[in-house]
Amino acid sequence: MKPNPGDPGCTCYRLRQSARIVSRTYDTFLAPCGISIGQFGLLITLSAMKGESISSLAEVLQMDRTTLTRNLIPLQKLGYISVEQASDKRARSLSLTVTGQKTLTVARPKWKAAQRSLEKKVGKAEVNLLNVTLENTLLHLQK
Repeated sequence: MKPNPGDPGCTCYRLRQSARIVSRTYDTFLAPCGISIGQFGLLITLSAMKGESISSLAEVLQMDRTTLTRNLIPLQKLGYISVEQASDKRARSLSLTVTGQKTLTVARPKWKAAQRSLEKKVGKAEVNLLNVTLENTLLHLQK
């Protein structure tokens, strides 16, 4: 990889650059499923948060509601998620469809293969340290 001559030594800049490279790795492994790592993340989170509102999901994912809604539209068109009116008429309830659950079942082993690939390239201990560091960062920034 060519070094970036414009790197200002900024943490955010390096995180975004690293995220693009890591995302490409996961996207490559998930491509046979027809989803990206971002879509996989949405599906896996929805799987764990059955019937939650867009606002709740956006909060958990640290996303703007508008951005989340825009990212959910392709998954809804593919028939992977269901968006229904919640008991509160102002909210909408999200859940995985049977098709979405099947896609997630097929995608999980491919995600695991991407994870192993990253661990092989970077080192398992380094990936574990990175995950701990990122988790701690999230905890501190959410305060």
